[in-house]
Amino acid sequence: MEYVTAAPHPRTPAAGPARSGRRSLAVALLCGALGAAVALLATRQEWSEGTATVAGGAFPLTAKGSDVTGVPAALAIVGLAALVAVFAVRRAGRFAVAAVLTLSGAGTVVAALTGASDSSALDDKAAEAAGDTSATVDALTHTAWPYVAAVGGALLLLAGLLALRYGRLWPAMSGRYERDGTPRPRRGPQTVDPDRPEDLWKALDRGEDPTGA
Repeated sequence: MEYVTAAPHPRTPAAGPARSGRRSLAVALLCGALGAAVALLATRQEWSEGTATVAGGAFPLTAKGSDVTGVPAALAIVGLAALVAVFAVRRAGRFAVAAVLTLSGAGTVVAALTGASDSSALDDKAAEAAGDTSATVDALTHTAWPYVAAVGGALLLLAGLLALRYGRLWPAMSGRYERDGTPRPRRGPQTVDPDRPEDLWKALDRGEDPTGA
């Protein structure tokens, strides 16, 4: 008696790319949304603090991220919009939007790290408080929030890189309302019941001869 060994079920060739597309999509959405939220939150926090000499005394000063630079917040919003727009375009358009997302993340990182050592915002506040345009801030210190904003930018950057690499595998918005140029089949003449006046009027509206002559 011969025993027939069942051959292993072949793996579907498209299963691998489809799985990679789903995973990369989930990671990109999470990183993009979280990165934008973190960057926006960080720019609303205190980035630096110091003191200014006013009338012989020390006057405490603080500067938020938005006082130091508005670039990280603006780029975070651009990156979030690009993340959403990725699903509205295809092919070359999707690649271009993914590039915008990547550049937004990279720009957020650079701007946040640059702002971590910037003292111009506090110097301006010191000059205003002292009434002297040459006044500068003393005992300048920086918080960790600029680096938190840089982390948010890094997450946006990662989302952009994933979109560049796997974006072609991601689904797009439904095209059920898009015209693809395919001619629609023409409807044949509908049957007209001569005993129903409404059918006769509808046939006349369509430009048909209700009598069939």
